[in-house]
Amino acid sequence: MQHAVGSPLPPPHQPGHGPADGWSPAAHHPDRPPEPPPGPHRASAPVPPPPAPGYPGLPPATPPVPPHAPAPQYAQPPQHPPAPQGPSAPQHPPVPQGPSAPRHVQPPQPPRQAPHPPDGTGHVPLPPGRPVSAPSVPPAPPAADPAGTVLAVLLIGPAGAGKTSVAKYWADHRRVPTAHISLDDVREWVRSGFADPQSGWNEHSEAQYRLARRTCGFAARNFLANGISCILDDAVFPDRPVVGLGGWKRHVGPGLLPVVLLPGLDVVLERNAERAGNRRLTDEEVARIHGRMAGWYGSGLPIIDNSQIDVPETARVLDDVLARSIASPPTW
Repeated sequence: MQHAVGSPLPPPHQPGHGPADGWSPAAHHPDRPPEPPPGPHRASAPVPPPPAPGYPGLPPATPPVPPHAPAPQYAQPPQHPPAPQGPSAPQHPPVPQGPSAPRHVQPPQPPRQAPHPPDGTGHVPLPPGRPVSAPSVPPAPPAADPAGTVLAVLLIGPAGAGKTSVAKYWADHRRVPTAHISLDDVREWVRSGFADPQSGWNEHSEAQYRLARRTCGFAARNFLANGISCILDDAVFPDRPVVGLGGWKRHVGPGLLPVVLLPGLDVVLERNAERAGNRRLTDEEVARIHGRMAGWYGSGLPIIDNSQIDVPETARVLDDVLARSIASPPTW
């Protein structure tokens, strides 16, 4: 049996036994990795002959891993306290730890979501684009029709302003039942002991005036409660609380609509001259009352100057004023 030059001969050994003790191939072949000592369960592998001089040797073989060697340990991820699970949350078995674990088990990963469509935003797909119509202007509410509405109207003005004539005409030409209540007529219900204002304003004339106003207010409420409109007329002074608007509002109700008829002084004097009986006043008294009625300017109440218009035209203007008062009641 021949061996390559330069290779030492192994020492003789007995049949059925391994190499002699103390002999190591690594001592004679430094470029060869040492062979691990045989274990109790490791089978002896044949030793290949060393390469001949001048020929490259095979790359060193990786030493075999014993069958029962422990698996290599990997760094474990940091442990966190488990998140609270709801009654319906899926339960996962714990990951085995320690040297007996065969391999590192990755925690379950959530399912990947499909990419969003190009025409979507988030999880809500957008509808296809279309022109947006501009919001339409809401129709204006219909104007109030005073001719067909149950109303309570108070005509204010000096003697000779035409309050009674306009009130009667307006009540006669409405489409709904309408009553005319004149304070002067109610005051004249008192036949014996009538306190004539022309004789002077005293406690008796004031008491009868208050009584007539309460009676007019009671009649107006009765008419309104039965669906009948009413129009009242009175010479209410803006600077005298005794005959002011507060009493009328208290007796008739807050829905009372006051309107002032105030023609020029020359027209009032001319109309007063055509009167007869105790309703005709002196020119001085008419001028004094007319001057005091001028205080209604700037009060916020609607004022109609009927100096150049007749009764039918004044009634039509009164309808227009009442329509505006219904839409935006005056403050008084």
